[in-house]
Amino acid sequence: MGMIRAVLDSSVLVSAFLKPDGTSATLLAHARAGAFLLCLSRELVAETAASLLKTRHQRRFRFTPEEVARFCELLGQVAERVEGALPAIRAVPDDPKDDMVVATAVAARADYLVTGDRRHLLPLGGYQGVRIVSVRTFLELLLAGP
Repeated sequence: MGMIRAVLDSSVLVSAFLKPDGTSATLLAHARAGAFLLCLSRELVAETAASLLKTRHQRRFRFTPEEVARFCELLGQVAERVEGALPAIRAVPDDPKDDMVVATAVAARADYLVTGDRRHLLPLGGYQGVRIVSVRTFLELLLAGP
C-alpha cells in the first residue's frame, strides 16, 4: 500500500490559511510532514487564492495579497501538481463549479477528496473510486494509521 493520495478542496485550504490553529491547518501540516501526498491542480490553487482575496475575508482577518501568494506558493511546494487539462466530468449536478474539484481528484488518482462542502460534495460520498470525506474524518483516518 503506497502513500495515501488526497486532494484538499479550496474550502479546506481557505480554512487552513484563515485559522492556523484549526483542523484544516493541522491537516496541511500533516501533508508537509509527509503523512499523505497532497495533490492539487492549478485550477484548485487559483480558486483558493480567489476565495481568499474576497474583501470580506481580507477585512475580517487582515492579511495581505502577498501572504496569499506566499501560501499558494507553499502549496505548490508541498503538493504534487496535476498536470494538463482536467477531465470533463459532471459529478455535481447542483453545483457544476465543484466538478473541477472532483476532476482534480480523479486526475490525481487520489484516494480521498477532503472537503468542507456539506451541501454538494460530502453527500456524494465518492466518485470513480475517490472517497469524499470531511476534514475530521480524514484526520481520524490518518491518525488511526494502517
